[in-house]
Amino acid sequence: MTKVLSHDWPFTIEDGLNRDFAADRTGGWNAITGFFSLVGSTPVIIGVTVVAALVLRWRLHSWREPIFLCLSVAAQAVVFFFTTLAIDRARPAVPKMDVSPPTSSFPSGHTSAAFALYAGLALVLATLVRRTGLKALCWLLILVPVAVALSRLYRGMHHPSDVTASFVNGAVCITIAARALLDRTVSWTRTRVDRIRPGAARSPEPA
Repeated sequence: MTKVLSHDWPFTIEDGLNRDFAADRTGGWNAITGFFSLVGSTPVIIGVTVVAALVLRWRLHSWREPIFLCLSVAAQAVVFFFTTLAIDRARPAVPKMDVSPPTSSFPSGHTSAAFALYAGLALVLATLVRRTGLKALCWLLILVPVAVALSRLYRGMHHPSDVTASFVNGAVCITIAARALLDRTVSWTRTRVDRIRPGAARSPEPA
């Protein structure tokens, strides 16, 4: 992305898209994107994750769903951290509206965290309701990470491929966590198997 593919499509059009976003900034959109950029920030993501996990534990009396949500958010953060260490990509060459930490532009931590949290929460809620209309309403939560991604592009903080990779990161982490925690066919308890040594006598069963 930074060397081999930088001159190939679609990476060749990213700078133009970044400039288009920067050229169309208005006061109203500045405020809206500032809000959604805050929604994807680390303190807000951690706070919402903790509150959502506690509510799920309280209402469902189960550890599966809250652990799934926390694991999805934590897993994407680990992938994000090590990816930024491996890929050193500069942020877009446009005026930036936010103060950014000294990390690589690839991928977008705001976007992947928001996707893992809100798409994961949508998955949990959709499995709890039966009516189709309510399920569709639950899945509207995915619009939150979409808004976060567009906000990060608008504010000059990331390239389009940065946020695209973040959606992949979040989706993979959710898929793995759901398979391990939300699948009821996967047991959390170990089945005890009594092994009888060859030649050993069985204990008499009670009459």
